[in-house]
Amino acid sequence: MKYFITVNGTAHEVDVVERLGELRVKVDGRDLDLSYEEVDNLGQVALISDGRSWGVSIEGDGHSVSASIAGHLYLIEIEDERERAAHLAERDASKGGGPVKSVMPGIVVKLLVKDGDRVEKGQPMLILEAMKMQNEITAPSAGIVKSLHVREREAVASGAKLVTLAAQS
Repeated sequence: MKYFITVNGTAHEVDVVERLGELRVKVDGRDLDLSYEEVDNLGQVALISDGRSWGVSIEGDGHSVSASIAGHLYLIEIEDERERAAHLAERDASKGGGPVKSVMPGIVVKLLVKDGDRVEKGQPMLILEAMKMQNEITAPSAGIVKSLHVREREAVASGAKLVTLAAQS
């Protein structure tokens, strides 16, 4: 799983794969030799890297975390690939009108709108199945469906045009 992490204001890409109980971690493309062990249910873990170990105290939810290591505090913001794609789509949505693109590869399961339909911001326009999950692709702003660029059961790439909206007048 890929994560986009900001630590004290510095952005990093982190790939985490767990296979057969072994954790493989890449930070900004660099392999790290890491393992960890939960010490208790209160957020205390032992982190082991390159033969050295640290006690880490972790607080927060799955998105905003503070970690204390050897008396140093690290403020960490975490987004996974899906959250990152959704947040990018939200930022693009504020522009109004224009193309709505797929933020991930997938298969169009169902079209919920047709050419000429009026849509409201947040209204589901189609269902896209990606990574065995069905995702509603919603209208980023109010508008009119100018054209559909996909059909049901069609495979689409990340970045593919799905729908073009005309700004509402």
